[in-house]
Amino acid sequence: MDGILPLWKERGLTSHDCVFQLRKILKTKKIGHTGTLDPEVEGVLPICIGQATKISEYLMEAGKTYEAEVSIGRSTTTEDAEGDTVEEDSSHKKISRKQLLQALSQLTGEIEQIPPMYSAVKVNGMKLYEYARKGIEVERPRRKVTIYELELLDDREMFEGQEIKFKIRVKCSKGTYIRTLAVQIGELLGYPSHMSSLVRTASGSFMKNECATIREVENAVEEGTIEQLILPIEKALSSYPFIEMDASNEKQICNGQILKVHSLLKKSGKIVFTRNGKAIAVYREHPTKPGLMKPDKMFPNNL
Repeated sequence: MDGILPLWKERGLTSHDCVFQLRKILKTKKIGHTGTLDPEVEGVLPICIGQATKISEYLMEAGKTYEAEVSIGRSTTTEDAEGDTVEEDSSHKKISRKQLLQALSQLTGEIEQIPPMYSAVKVNGMKLYEYARKGIEVERPRRKVTIYELELLDDREMFEGQEIKFKIRVKCSKGTYIRTLAVQIGELLGYPSHMSSLVRTASGSFMKNECATIREVENAVEEGTIEQLILPIEKALSSYPFIEMDASNEKQICNGQILKVHSLLKKSGKIVFTRNGKAIAVYREHPTKPGLMKPDKMFPNNL
């Protein structure tokens, strides 16, 4: 069994919980997820099975799309609704649509974020949440992330009240903290804030409408239709150019040999060689030999 299972992770489960359950359901150990989703977050979590585990890092690097609710008026230790209150502003607030859109515009493009203390980012060999649980505050490294799109999912002209809530859609790069983004929106508006809910609606090329829940996977196994839920490795590689092998290079590629750089490689970073449409190898530029390229991943099961 090889391929990608687009899983809809339900609230209350960790990404590790999902992998643990799927190993038992699918009766295979070679399963891995493609990036942690917090237990209180639901959404798209592509699961790599068999030789697809080789490309899990590609899926982790891919952009993500989220729908989040931002709550203005209170900040928390975790930057989401699960944390303790740090600061609260109970004043009656009035924020115009123009003000809100201006704040979202300022946070679109390449921005800097400081990871929250309750996160898995490591500092001096320890995860930040391990420091946080001990009550230790440490200096956190700033990181640059890219917000490709930041859309307001609310048609009100005026946002008013002691606590103001609104939803946003975020298309972003790997490493973006949406809860930190919610805090940054509040800062630009002049109020404490946090992220009150989050759903991941897309991960790379995998969308919500392609996903199955763990229960649906279990039913598919019982009914003998599980293959209908598992998508081919090629789907996960679709952002790279595909080149069908021919007699001039097939033997070299199948043996994982170093080749002259292909012209398409300079534009895309990676290229996929196929046989009858099935991925055989992913090539990238050789790190130390200019003008040459080497295999980054091989898929022997497809040979």
